[in-house]
Amino acid sequence: MRQTTASTCCYCGVGCGVLIEHDETRIFDVAGDPDHPANFGRLCSKGSTLHLTGDLDARALHPELRLGKQLGRTRTDWDSALEHAAEIFAETILEHGPDSVAFYISGQLLTEDYYAFNKLARALVGTNNIDSNSRLCMSSAVVGYKRSLGADAPPCAYEDIEQSHCVLIAGSNMAYAHPVLFRRLEEAKARRPEMNIIVIDPRRTDTAGLADLHLAIRPGTDVALFHGLLHLLIRDDRLDQAFIEAHTQGFDALKVLAEEYTPTIVAELCGISVEALQRCARMIGSAPSFLSLWCMGLNQSTSGSAKNSALINLHLATGQIGRPGAGPFSLTGQPNAMGGRETGSLSNLLPGHREAGDPQHRAEVAEHWGVKQLPTSAGLSAIELFEAVGDGRIKALWIACTNPAQSLPNQQKVHQALAACPFVVVQEAFFTTETCRYADLLLPAVSWGEKEGTVTNSERRVSHVRRAIAAPGEARPDWAIACDFARRLERRLRPGQPSLFAFEDPEALFEEYKPLTRYRDLDLSGLSYRLLDERGPQQWPFPRDSSTGTVRLYRDGVFPTEDGRARFIAEAFQASEQDCDTRFPLVLNTGRLRDQWHGMSRTGTAARLFGHEEAAVLSLHPDEMRRRRLQDGQLVRVDSRRGSLILPARQDESLQHGQAFLPMHWGDRFLRGLGINVLTQASFDPLSRQPALKQAGVQVEAVELPWPFFALVEGQVQHRFEALRPLFEGFEYASFSLAGRDRAALVIRAATRSVPDAELLKVIDRLLNLAEGPVLAYDDAHRSVGKRVRLEHGRIVALRLAGETAASQWLKSLWLDGEIDPDLRRWLLAPLSTAPHGKRVENDRTLCNCMNIGQAAVHAGIAQGLDLAGLKQRLGCGTSCGSCVPEIKRLLAQAEAPIRV
Repeated sequence: MRQTTASTCCYCGVGCGVLIEHDETRIFDVAGDPDHPANFGRLCSKGSTLHLTGDLDARALHPELRLGKQLGRTRTDWDSALEHAAEIFAETILEHGPDSVAFYISGQLLTEDYYAFNKLARALVGTNNIDSNSRLCMSSAVVGYKRSLGADAPPCAYEDIEQSHCVLIAGSNMAYAHPVLFRRLEEAKARRPEMNIIVIDPRRTDTAGLADLHLAIRPGTDVALFHGLLHLLIRDDRLDQAFIEAHTQGFDALKVLAEEYTPTIVAELCGISVEALQRCARMIGSAPSFLSLWCMGLNQSTSGSAKNSALINLHLATGQIGRPGAGPFSLTGQPNAMGGRETGSLSNLLPGHREAGDPQHRAEVAEHWGVKQLPTSAGLSAIELFEAVGDGRIKALWIACTNPAQSLPNQQKVHQALAACPFVVVQEAFFTTETCRYADLLLPAVSWGEKEGTVTNSERRVSHVRRAIAAPGEARPDWAIACDFARRLERRLRPGQPSLFAFEDPEALFEEYKPLTRYRDLDLSGLSYRLLDERGPQQWPFPRDSSTGTVRLYRDGVFPTEDGRARFIAEAFQASEQDCDTRFPLVLNTGRLRDQWHGMSRTGTAARLFGHEEAAVLSLHPDEMRRRRLQDGQLVRVDSRRGSLILPARQDESLQHGQAFLPMHWGDRFLRGLGINVLTQASFDPLSRQPALKQAGVQVEAVELPWPFFALVEGQVQHRFEALRPLFEGFEYASFSLAGRDRAALVIRAATRSVPDAELLKVIDRLLNLAEGPVLAYDDAHRSVGKRVRLEHGRIVALRLAGETAASQWLKSLWLDGEIDPDLRRWLLAPLSTAPHGKRVENDRTLCNCMNIGQAAVHAGIAQGLDLAGLKQRLGCGTSCGSCVPEIKRLLAQAEAPIRV
């Protein structure tokens, strides 16, 4: 019997409520929860397709153990797996000390999972070597909040987006990264056109398309910009002197520093006009309320902490904090990065927003846990941790719910470190991630829809995550795996003592964790699963006996510092985060796509989510393309100081001269060559230890790979993927993706300098189901060209083009359309240029994923005179998450533009 369970989305930090339709065994559909205050029923293209990402063929279903680095893993049982892990960890700790082991966990874990791992590492093992992939996205925001305001506590609420008079968005493409919040901003702007929106981004993104003012600054110059804005606010007497005097300290030093950042100097540094800088300052200074929103563009930098504090300085100087529509508001990248920060899941933190380096804080947590003391030696942050793995200091590594073999910078060193580590445990729901290949022990974990616990979103709102269906195979909850391992390790490290991990369910973990937050800035002591079920998600602080959560912080101007005052931070701009020079003249910027998420372990199982962007492509300004004599789609080699990558290039007028852009999502699984992060730099901010993933110096040049390859095959997609992927290791370029709206297919694009061995092609053809049966075939041995198309019931079900691939997009479109016109069948193996006139089918990329609408349908509607409202009414596009609306508007604008002769 079908039923509905209310839960939360597992993607970004917006924390949207979802309604899961299921029968306790299978998830059939999802919808936005209209009662959840984070989204009020809205979902983005990723959230609305969650039910399409449950491919069991990609799931880790049973524990697997490898007893030697040169051997493959074999299936084992849970008892044997965890006993083996406990034995290895115990031996390592006893022989080499507790700091010889480490845990690397994830912002996708639930709060209860986080708490279990923290207690395991610090109370039992005795190490602070526990860090999270949140180090890669949010740690600079943590430092910014803590040193400016006194605590890691975003002071705002989502409702401030609707109430603000001036919204500044810095280093965030909200339209792609946080679409549901961007919809709220769009609607607010439509209701109140007088609202000013400022976007600071080197690219003209869909977010920038909504802006009244777009500042396309040079990458990394944010600190200079913010100081320059402060200079103008001071000059024009736009400060809140009463607030500064009553509630802050350190303004005099900052004022002296700001004097140096004159409009002329700042405009030159940032690559913008003096007029644009002055206009921005007027918008901020004259606004009754000023809200700032930011994400990775500020955080992923060697000066990320300085950028965060320089932006917060503007709010303190104008008194724009602690009231409706105002405040500095960091947008969280992962669903529970906030919960991880709260439980202390970075190497320098402890539960309840405590510091691992503070003796009093250590004593408080040790007393609560019932242990004598916590470790005093500093823990290793993510980059340092994997350096320690590489040089042998870390001899046993436990990785949970994250994919460092895709997400960390400088991937060559990361892969070398994982390969050399004596014992690697990977606790993961998807066995297909790049990291899993290095697992000596693979432990299957539950995934979205199968787990219970809590998460905290960007506005400090705690939601109850409810389980809808049973986990497949032998997959277990993350907290349960950690606690089961911990109990086994206890018997070896502290025999005969009562267990610290006698938890029967996630609620028991939450109840033990809550007291560590009492009387702290994030007080959760009034919350419980029952209260969250009865009253819905709540914002912290929520002390005991509270009736409601706290919408926004610091309304009284009192901050959680020793004297109750916020701090102005005076740090000069330092142009040191880019490694560009004459050898690597282009600044490579990385960022998110609309329909993919992180390393694609989940979204990469849904064919529909590849419809908008089907492969990794390097974007360059048209002038940079012309300078290198490149055509759209041409293969290029991208080189940085750390590695190189081959992929197609295309022109993109949203970029500035001297810049390039790559989406962050492609790793070695989908793109041969270790993926995007083989190029990025591991240099990090000295305070937050967050790496500068956003910018790297690169060189781009054309590469000649004269033998191209294209294949498409439907059915058993994941099995074919696993079998085919290793066969392309000898190709200089190979890209893998999925395709399809109503059915799924594996798509392979590849190229190489020399013709592959004929036997290899035979193996590939067998796996593509093209070796026998109703297959059309054409071979030209002289030109090394071969083509295969399999037809079943009048439809293409598999095809392979080798040596000549001009017709690949045409054939892929025919596959999408379904049954083929009999008149076209004799043309299927012909070059595209000789296909009959009027029979060509253009590449129909998916424009609206929610409603499964292709670009061709939108073009046809525009040709019939439909406007945006008409397209929404007829096709349904833009009526769900709305992520496609900016692109539809561009198509409408292009159609209305006069033809230039």
